[in-house]
Amino acid sequence: MFQSRGCGVAIITPFTNNEVDFKSLTSLVNHVIVGGVDFIVVLGTTGEAALLNAYESEKVLNHVLTVVDGRVPIVVGNLGGNNTNALIQRIEQMDLSAFDAIMSSSPSYVKPTQEGIYRHYMKMADVSPLPVIIYNVPGRTASNIEVDTIVRLADNHPRFMAIKEASGDVNFGLKLLKEKPDHLEVLSGDDPTTMSLCMMGASGGISVIANAFPYAFSEMIKAARSNKYAIAKSLNEQMMDIHPLLYREGNPAGIKSLLYQMGLSSKETRLPLIEASTELDQVLLETVQHSGILEVSPGVKEL
Repeated sequence: MFQSRGCGVAIITPFTNNEVDFKSLTSLVNHVIVGGVDFIVVLGTTGEAALLNAYESEKVLNHVLTVVDGRVPIVVGNLGGNNTNALIQRIEQMDLSAFDAIMSSSPSYVKPTQEGIYRHYMKMADVSPLPVIIYNVPGRTASNIEVDTIVRLADNHPRFMAIKEASGDVNFGLKLLKEKPDHLEVLSGDDPTTMSLCMMGASGGISVIANAFPYAFSEMIKAARSNKYAIAKSLNEQMMDIHPLLYREGNPAGIKSLLYQMGLSSKETRLPLIEASTELDQVLLETVQHSGILEVSPGVKEL
């Protein structure tokens, strides 16, 4: 049975001429698996899921499933929405039998109460054939899932296996780790704070930078979870200056810029997102070259 621990990667969706680039997607999947990630999240925020149609989403899921070929678990990351009834219908119509879990963000735009968030997730969990990873990302949804609500969900439905905590608020994460039931795993959804949360008891993280440096981020999580502070700190510091650049012009523009310079993907995004500027390309290149991260990234060519 899938356990949501270690390093998950929120994998990008590569494009060429506004079409999904399946050749690059194949290369990237193999890159992160060889690099040591523990599971892959397909069609999450970083995967530009909101900008794919239903046909494209199905093709991406099936392609990743074929390329992975059972080597690591796969989480379906695009099963959220602000219309509870529509989300339920979508889950009921999908064939999810080959996947390991689904990840679902809290309702966006409508700004529900905590009771509304609770009922939304409970309705969704009732029809889900797979374990559910709750996704708390208030920077995108405009509503935070409070710790009491998370605990209430975990206590009242067996489908909830984990929460991806992406508020970036370490104090919130620490409170969640203190209050949560034992069976609920906590995954950091914010790369810069992943080490800190893992050292305090989080089970791992779902990462953006792991698209480029899967080995370094995976090893950092392993070290943090096993109290190897010096190793975790060293790896974390090598990535610290890179993290903010990946979001300077929006996600996934930053990580796609980096992957382009690594020869793994084009820079292309879909409107209304735009690709990274040449200025960001240059700053990223220089920062990576001076960070030391390439020296601890086997299989990654020099930039």
